Amino acid sequence: MTVVDLEKDVPQNAPRPAPQDAPATGPATAAADAELPDVPRRIGGFTRSGVLSLLGAAASGLCVTVLLFGELAPFSGALGFFITAYLSFLGIYAVLTGLEEDAQAVRDRVMTVVLWTAGGLMFCALAMVVGFTAWRGREALPHGNFFTQDMQAAGPLDPLTHGGIAHAMLGTLIMITIALTITVPLGLACAVYLNQIPGRFSRFVRTIVEAMTALPSIVAGLMVYAVWILGLGMQKSGLAAGFAISVMMLPIVIRAADVVLRLVPGNLTEASEALGAPRWRTVWHVVLPTARSGLATAVILGTARGIGETSPVLLTAGFTAALNADPTSGPMVSLPLAVFNFVKSPEPTMIARGFGSAAVLMALVLILFAIARVIGGRGPGHQSKRQARRAARASRRDTDRFSQLHTPGLDLFEPTATENPGETNAPLGGAGLHQSAAPPRSATSHDAPAPENGEPAPGPAPTDGEQPLSSTGDEH
Repeated sequence: MTVVDLEKDVPQNAPRPAPQDAPATGPATAAADAELPDVPRRIGGFTRSGVLSLLGAAASGLCVTVLLFGELAPFSGALGFFITAYLSFLGIYAVLTGLEEDAQAVRDRVMTVVLWTAGGLMFCALAMVVGFTAWRGREALPHGNFFTQDMQAAGPLDPLTHGGIAHAMLGTLIMITIALTITVPLGLACAVYLNQIPGRFSRFVRTIVEAMTALPSIVAGLMVYAVWILGLGMQKSGLAAGFAISVMMLPIVIRAADVVLRLVPGNLTEASEALGAPRWRTVWHVVLPTARSGLATAVILGTARGIGETSPVLLTAGFTAALNADPTSGPMVSLPLAVFNFVKSPEPTMIARGFGSAAVLMALVLILFAIARVIGGRGPGHQSKRQARRAARASRRDTDRFSQLHTPGLDLFEPTATENPGETNAPLGGAGLHQSAAPPRSATSHDAPAPENGEPAPGPAPTDGEQPLSSTGDEH
C-alpha cells in the first residue's frame, strides 16, 4: 500500500500538521518576507575582494619572479622577466579567485584580465607611436612655413624656417580624392551585389575580392605603371597614382561593406518587399540607410589603407619638390613619399621635417575619420538630439493632419441606383455596410437531400400565422 492509498480518504481541505522541525511562521514573518526587496545580481564592476585578490596576485607574482631570476634559477633578460611575472600573476589570481567563486567565475575573471592586458598593450603601442612621432617632429611643427611652402627653394642644409610640405599635403588630398571617387561607388555597388544577388558568380567575385585583400601594394603600382604609362603612353601624374591607390582600397571597402550589409535585419527588407517596393528601392531606402554608419567605417578602413601607400605613388606619380595642383600632368608627391625622402637624409633638419610630415599625415587621417563619422551618423536605433527633435516635430505634424480629417459618415456610403428597383438597401448599425432585401426563401432548398420513397422533403419550420408548405420531391 502506497502513501496515496493511505491519504485517499483524507479530505482535501483538512489541515495538515506542520513538521516538528519547521520554524514557526506567523503574520509577522510572512510580512517580513514579502517586504524584502529583490537585489539584482551584480555581473560586472569592481568588488573589494576582487581588488584585493588582484593586488595580492600582482605582488605575489612579482615576488615569485624576483625569487626565480635572482636566487633559484639562472634566468635573465627583461622580456623573460615580464613574461614570467605575468604568467605567475595569472596563476596566483586564478587560485585566489577560486577560493570564493566557482570554476566558471574563475575563467571569466582570468579572461577579463587577459583582455584588459591586451587592450592596454595596444593602447600603449599606439600612444608610443603617436607620441614618438610628434616628439621627433616638434622642431618642425611650430613653424608656419612648414604648412604653406614647398621644398623647391629649400635644401637639406637650410634651416626649418625655409621650405615646407604644402606640395605633399595637396598631392595627398588630390590622390585620395581621386581614389575615393572611384572606390566608393564601385565598392558599395559590388557589396550590394554580393549581398542581394547570391549565386555562383557572386561566390566567384567574393573569392576574387578576398584574394585581392592580400595584394602587395607594389603589384598594384606595377599594374597601373604597365597599363597606364607603358601601354597607353601616359605620363606619371597624380591621376595614375589615384588609380593605383584605388586598386589597393577597393577590396578593403568591398569586404568591409559586405560584412556590414549582412548585419541588416532581414525583417526590414521583407517588410519593404511585402509593401510592394521593388528590390532597388528596398536597397536604396532601407538597406543602405540602416547600414550607413557601418559603411562609413568601411570607407575609412579603405582610406587608411590607401593614404599611407608609398611604393604605388613612387612608381606612378614620380617625385617633385614643387607644388603641382594638376593631377593630369606632371609628377606629384604625397606625404608618405615625402616622409620616406626626408627621413633617409642624414641631416637633422630633414629628419625633423620627415617626422613632422608623419605627424601631419596622422592628423589628416584623424580628420577624415571624424568627417566620415559625421556623415555616417549613428547606428540604427540611436538618434542624436537633433534627430529626436525632428522626429517629434514630424509626429506632431502627422497628428495634427490626422485630427483635421473628418470621420467618414453615413453620407459617404449612401446607396446608388440599383439595377432592380424592387430591391432596397438599408444601413446596418451605422457601420457603413448595407444588406439587400433578401428574396423570399423558396419552399425547397437545392442543398436539401432528395426525398426518398415519395416522402415529403423537409421544409422550414412554420412561424406564427403561417401555414406549413407542403412540397414533395416531384415539385422540386
